[in-house]
Amino acid sequence: MKPATPIILTLLLVLWPIQPTPSHAFDSIFSFGDSYIDTGNINLLGKKFSRTPYSGNSPYGQTFFHRPSGRYSDGRLIVDFLAEEFGLPYVKPYLGKKGSFRQGANFAVDGATALDPTFFKQHNLTVDVSPLSTTISSQLQWFKELKPSLCQTTKDCRDYFGRSLFIVGLIEERDYIEMPLSDLNMMMSYAPTIIQIIGGTIKELLDQGARTVVVPGIIPMGCLPAILTYFKFRGDNSSYDLKTGCIERYNTLSRYHNSLLLKAVKELRVKYPHAKIIFADIYKPVLNFVRFPQRYGFTSKPLVVCCGKGGEYNWLPNAMCGSPHVTACQNPSTYLNWDGMRLTEAAYRYIAKSWLKGPYADPPISDAHTS
Repeated sequence: MKPATPIILTLLLVLWPIQPTPSHAFDSIFSFGDSYIDTGNINLLGKKFSRTPYSGNSPYGQTFFHRPSGRYSDGRLIVDFLAEEFGLPYVKPYLGKKGSFRQGANFAVDGATALDPTFFKQHNLTVDVSPLSTTISSQLQWFKELKPSLCQTTKDCRDYFGRSLFIVGLIEERDYIEMPLSDLNMMMSYAPTIIQIIGGTIKELLDQGARTVVVPGIIPMGCLPAILTYFKFRGDNSSYDLKTGCIERYNTLSRYHNSLLLKAVKELRVKYPHAKIIFADIYKPVLNFVRFPQRYGFTSKPLVVCCGKGGEYNWLPNAMCGSPHVTACQNPSTYLNWDGMRLTEAAYRYIAKSWLKGPYADPPISDAHTS
């Protein structure tokens, strides 16, 4: 019998279900970020301002929940797979204010930024700031408001949060998109400020008693169909990577951001030697999906959107997923990109597995809770 080929082994890794860890290493999950990790806060905010976000419409949620669940995907997100791994319920959106949050809360909101809206205004940047947008500092404040219902004394809080898994990230991409996409130097010049804010948030959580914090980087922005379409419209002569079709200078920005973030993580590890601060790489797995899609079961073109309509990438700004008369592809699991900016459940499943077991988390989350 011939040994399994690398491609078969890769497919087994992708398709093999994530099983709950018997030890139930974490008692709760607290997550901060944007639409990559938001499990419904944006829908709750939308109702408050009489506006239905796209994620509240079909065909969002069609693969797993079979209804719109407030998630910007066809099904589960990375945080959902992490919850399943540790035998925890899916992390409830904080703004739902329903039931107990003893097993965790999700503070992430679609459109969230690290930089405050006043920052953009002070630097004469035109931004799309709506009442639905929040910042990482707002999310941290929500966490502090929730804290008294979870623990009272300093010791109780340190014990409780020490048994919790924190995820802080998947948020900074929006900061760059709010800037002129043609000005790479401007975006790179603000990266240290963005990293400083994220680092400060992590520090505050560690001071509150957090002991295991996952810090994700950002994806290769130059591979996002929405950004690719924007530059096609402008007739931009940006250099494209011949192997991937992505805009190389925006991937350079993503790599620069991630390098600064990793440096900040290493500095925090020195200051908090008893904590497990995990750098979670999303850039490399997504780029591998684009380069070698069939290895991961993505038989459709990797830069083409599953849920969209029109254009080279099946994405146009006036016909986005969730809009009237916009439908999704028949089999989202064969697609990498769901709606032009976010990924399919199939992609999130693999990324979650690679963070839990490696190789795209340092250290792997499963190793962190046993050490």
